[in-house]
Amino acid sequence: MSTTETRDLARPAPAKAAPAKPRRGLRGSPTFNFWLFTGPFLIGLAIFVYAPILWSLWLSFFEARFTVTPDKFVGFENYTYMLTNDDFVGSLGTFTAFAAFIVPTTWALSLSLALLVNRLRFMRAFFRSVFFLPTACSYVAASLIWKMSIFSGVRFGMMNTVLGWFGVENIAWLADPNPPWYWLVIVTARLWLQSGFYMILFLAALQNIPGELYEAAAIDGAKPGWQTFRYITLPQLRATSTAVILLLLIAAYQAFDEFYNLLSKTTWGRPPLVELYYKALGESQDYGSGSAGAVILTVLICAVTLLQGKFMGFGRGEDSK
Repeated sequence: MSTTETRDLARPAPAKAAPAKPRRGLRGSPTFNFWLFTGPFLIGLAIFVYAPILWSLWLSFFEARFTVTPDKFVGFENYTYMLTNDDFVGSLGTFTAFAAFIVPTTWALSLSLALLVNRLRFMRAFFRSVFFLPTACSYVAASLIWKMSIFSGVRFGMMNTVLGWFGVENIAWLADPNPPWYWLVIVTARLWLQSGFYMILFLAALQNIPGELYEAAAIDGAKPGWQTFRYITLPQLRATSTAVILLLLIAAYQAFDEFYNLLSKTTWGRPPLVELYYKALGESQDYGSGSAGAVILTVLICAVTLLQGKFMGFGRGEDSK
């Protein structure tokens, strides 16, 4: 055995490094850190969200006029009254018309903007920010701009000024109870406010589509454009499209700011939340009936969401498709 080998055998083996100990919390417990950061949020959620929901559910079974601490139990009378009330049922019809306009148009516009931004080779971040910026605008401020400037019924409103150049008479956009003029104002305001948010969702989904799919399609002879969009892009966006449609339906049910500020105190064109606002906080201050209507609306939103999710396969795995 050589001298070098003898030295190597005599040399002690290096000591194994001790495994790193996990870093402890502020007081030695990760559980403490969890409750430290989530506790205030959960407390606020319980006080300002869950407690009012349970209180509203309790009020819906009582005659609660001008008081939130009633003592006369009426059972399901408030629910019967709301389901037979023409104004509330009519507001549900208003929602149906509003959703029929806003859901498909927002979906198509958001997807179109995402496709355009995704194809850009320069200034992509700039246009992404420009299209997303209206999302940060207040619904109240945007509604007042639409009402007092763009779609003002007087001759110096922007739209009436533009139409006047072509010899069109002034249009009372928000004073006519007959469609389609006030629907045009409401739908365009909502489109401008929310399309940028859903564009970001579609843009993120587009950037996650593997490029190999388009390369394989090109080798197989697929033409770029409609064929590629129909057979590759759109199927890959199935999950995102389902989520966007569900969010749009829920948002349409909860529409309030633009209707309340654009149509003021008119008795037509009210969605459910505006109708419930006047029912509970109007002259009658019927909190019992208003709470019953809120419960009905909540159940309706949940039912529509579940049916829509089941129909479009939301949450379904790839193997079950």
